[in-house]
Amino acid sequence: MWRDNLCRFGLIALATDMTIEGDSLRLLPDSCRLHVTRIAFDNPTTAENLLKTGPRLRAASELLVPGVELQGIGFACTSAAAVLGPKVQEEIGGRAPVTTPAGAALRGFEALGVRRVALMTPYMQEASDLVGDHFAAHGVDVVSRRAMGHADDRDMALLPGDEVIRFALESDHPDAEALFMSCTALPAVAVIEEIEAKLGKPVISSNQALFWAMLDIAKVPAKGVGQLFRVRTW
Repeated sequence: MWRDNLCRFGLIALATDMTIEGDSLRLLPDSCRLHVTRIAFDNPTTAENLLKTGPRLRAASELLVPGVELQGIGFACTSAAAVLGPKVQEEIGGRAPVTTPAGAALRGFEALGVRRVALMTPYMQEASDLVGDHFAAHGVDVVSRRAMGHADDRDMALLPGDEVIRFALESDHPDAEALFMSCTALPAVAVIEEIEAKLGKPVISSNQALFWAMLDIAKVPAKGVGQLFRVRTW
């Protein structure tokens, strides 16, 4: 297997995601490289369409620089990961540790000592509940759930920062120890620290959590955005 001095990660993104590569540039250190492949995705974001991503993962993972050592592989869809659960790992296989935004968020909540969260999503309510129910099934108290009502992740990617900030502030709950902003298409990374300053609590986004967890599992030191990037589990 080919190896070098760089830390290399693979990423399986949805064909319609317009956000995640840009966020990776903000969050991965210079010592890392990200190799991306994509799978077809059928909007709108419904449970039925999310389930269709599962059988597409294996072939996609095989396209990630074959024969090159990877420190981790990420699947970049929060709601699909919530629906598919362990099937994501089963489909991608054991070439490298597999991380999803949903699993990364749970890892982040534990690292931050967070048990109660407010959930904000750009989705329709149906997809939002898939994520909220997934967290609840893993012992997290989701004290509020707010959905912006978008059906297409390309529309989500074009949301202006001030609209993301406004909805995030409205989505917080006094009982929440943190706010989670779901969806890898949501342009949230650039505004996390502003929202944290206004709320006085950790704010976690799907992409932030995904890359934080991939780096954390690989034990790669990194500076990033928000309170989450200031904690490590090793």
